[in-house]
Amino acid sequence: MRGRIIGKIEEGRKITDIAREFDIAQCCFHDCGSYLKLLECVVDGTGGRVRSTTPAEDRYIVLSAKRNRRTTAQQVANQFLAASGKQISRKTVARRLRGGGLYARSDQAAPYCPFAMVSGASQTEQDFILR
Repeated sequence: MRGRIIGKIEEGRKITDIAREFDIAQCCFHDCGSYLKLLECVVDGTGGRVRSTTPAEDRYIVLSAKRNRRTTAQQVANQFLAASGKQISRKTVARRLRGGGLYARSDQAAPYCPFAMVSGASQTEQDFILR
């Protein structure tokens, strides 16, 4: 009986007419109608923001990042642009990598080291600076 009711709703008939035909209270149709609206949204694919990448492209992004674990999100985005011709932001790449279980794909600053060579200074000057 539920299938016939849903069929009549899909035909576009009013709930009041269907309730009268099946001799059922209109309040019984509330769940059925909202379920059908939800089903239409899922089937039509309407609503929500359009994704910039497909699931296959997401897998490619994760795979290319796993090949070289030292690449940053910006480098992965540049590789993706070269491979597919589609430009995506580094934030999008970072989100896709997080979805694939990879984290911390940003440029890493050099650690502070007071003993690092000062550019332009010779080794003897460096020894003098350290003493």
